[in-house]
Amino acid sequence: MSYNPILCVDDDPINLALLRNTLQENYKLIFASNGTEALTMAVSQLPSLILLDVQMPDITGFEVAQQLKLNPKTEHIPIIFVTSLLDEDDEQAGFDAGGVDYITKPISPCLVRARVRTHLSLVAASRLDTICQDAVYMLGEAGHYNDNDTGLHIWRMAAYSHSLALAVGWDNDAARLLQMAAPMHDTGKIGIPDAILRKPDKLNAEEWTIMKQHSRIGYTILSKSNEALFKLAAEIALNHHEKWDGSGYPNGLAGEAIPESARIVAIADVFDALSMRRPYKEPWPIERILPTLHEMAIGHFDKRLVGVFMDILPEILEIKAEWDSRSEVMSAIKSF
Repeated sequence: MSYNPILCVDDDPINLALLRNTLQENYKLIFASNGTEALTMAVSQLPSLILLDVQMPDITGFEVAQQLKLNPKTEHIPIIFVTSLLDEDDEQAGFDAGGVDYITKPISPCLVRARVRTHLSLVAASRLDTICQDAVYMLGEAGHYNDNDTGLHIWRMAAYSHSLALAVGWDNDAARLLQMAAPMHDTGKIGIPDAILRKPDKLNAEEWTIMKQHSRIGYTILSKSNEALFKLAAEIALNHHEKWDGSGYPNGLAGEAIPESARIVAIADVFDALSMRRPYKEPWPIERILPTLHEMAIGHFDKRLVGVFMDILPEILEIKAEWDSRSEVMSAIKSF
């Protein structure tokens, strides 16, 4: 993975030369000889990492770090303090100022290389996490790109899925993974013709047969990855239209043969679909939605999961209110 340059900051040319000799073979480097110059270069170059002296004549390294952390453009850049200050209080001050590491002078080249390598690996991990989240967002949006107006549906139902998963005993990491996977449940709709997706009336038998293919299409797309997130998303995409009594599609699975992930998302998906406005229907009031969910608990949904969903309904309605508020803000911005 390519990196932006490393910014080395020190008012002593000898120290800068030592950092150059230590790192130039493996990394692109840029240099600043005082705090003011460091602030300017950090904003203009957005380095992957900053090696920052503390005792400088104009602005101390601690002050530079504090200013960088206040700037949204630079707050994410990791800072390693490289200093002759040896006291524990100085080290604590460095961490309080936003540093991720603290190296004392005179530096050991092998130690500097090891610390730089470690922190750049963390930068890479963070970038990959961001890329992964971007991929989730894009695949979620792609699945509804040509669908009727769904607004923030996929993000609301993902939040509902997260809460329901926690309530039935999933741990925090697993529930968070489910929340990230859920928006991709309809990715396969990108393979369904626009005329079917956008049809305002009920689909005929032939159209419905085509529409049902989206679950397999989504599974085929998402199962290309061996990452846990996309494997879970593929599982949900394939199975979220299965029904407890075996009358669903595509495989006619029944009961606990249906993965719990898909059973959770199915409830969240239908709840949100009923509560939102679509071209062919007005949003249903909660007084109408709840009896419908109870009815669907017989044959369609996992009755146990529906019961838990009802138990956490106040939390679900808080999530709904929060997302409805965001939707109103977005609508106001678009109409401005």
